[in-house]
Amino acid sequence: MKLIVGLGNPGEKYAATRHNVGFWVIDRLAERWQIPVNQSKWKGLTGSGRVMGERVVLLKPMTYMNLSGESVRPACDWLKCDIEDVAVVCDDLDLPPGQLRLRKKGSSGGHRGLESLIEHLGTNEFKRVRIGIGHPAGRMPVVDYVISPFTREERPLIEETVERAAEAIHQWVVSTFDEAMNRFNRRGTG
Repeated sequence: MKLIVGLGNPGEKYAATRHNVGFWVIDRLAERWQIPVNQSKWKGLTGSGRVMGERVVLLKPMTYMNLSGESVRPACDWLKCDIEDVAVVCDDLDLPPGQLRLRKKGSSGGHRGLESLIEHLGTNEFKRVRIGIGHPAGRMPVVDYVISPFTREERPLIEETVERAAEAIHQWVVSTFDEAMNRFNRRGTG
């Protein structure tokens, strides 16, 4: 069983923002695997299905980014999933727009959603699929930047990266996370 969590903020106000690329990947996987993510459970929206015989559960916490652990912990408890079967998709300010980075574990790097997960799960040993959104230009505060939409120029690059992130997760589900990292951690390739 695999639990795949996309981090974001609920509501139309945030739907097209940088902070919501995790939700976009879940939506792409739901479409690809024909798994509706429409059940309200664990303070989130979820759906489950099978991919090549493997049970997968998709989860979009509806708690707002900074409280994501309040959704993921009950899901893990209910599903009785091992932490090595959990992958989290989120935005990353420290990566340039469009760069994809897969990691087996790590610190929060200051990401409030990851901080909440580490706090509630009591470990940082869950897998991460991070999508680069870059840093704000000029004096724009980070908090305003992450809840702003991508520019028209950035949008095609980010959509392509969301597609690669979904492909990387598919690779993990049908083979191993190491294979997914080897294939997708190379800059600009898939």
